[in-house]
Amino acid sequence: MSLKKLELSVGELAQRAGIAPSAVRFYEDQGLIFSRRTSGNQRRYHRAMLRRVAFIRASQTAGIPLAVIADVLGELGDHESPPKSMWEAASKRWIDDINNRIALLENMRDMIGSCVGCGCLSLGECHLLNPGDEMNKLGPGPRRLIRD
Repeated sequence: MSLKKLELSVGELAQRAGIAPSAVRFYEDQGLIFSRRTSGNQRRYHRAMLRRVAFIRASQTAGIPLAVIADVLGELGDHESPPKSMWEAASKRWIDDINNRIALLENMRDMIGSCVGCGCLSLGECHLLNPGDEMNKLGPGPRRLIRD
């Protein structure tokens, strides 16, 4: 197979990955994917970047921050695509964080009805933003909004 068939332009990679060309450039700027430059200074991406983009998108959908995704992809060479074993290992690392976020969201869902939303953030009843009325110790008013 010739080198040309192994490489994709920004537009081709974006189209095949289902993302905007600007996202392709952003991922490259973040060091998540890599390209080479042609003699005309155009970017060319190895086909392995398709799988990297799929890995990035799946990870982002799970709520994983790009910096954490970058750490995982940093274990690969520039033109390597993440194997299934990498996804399995990464998902095991991330499962505790995902479970913690689920628990937080469930707690917020269960308590949101008691929130009066007045903005003072020092009500003893606000179990979401001020458990145990901790903000009351700092004085009256919207303490999180006031800069002393």
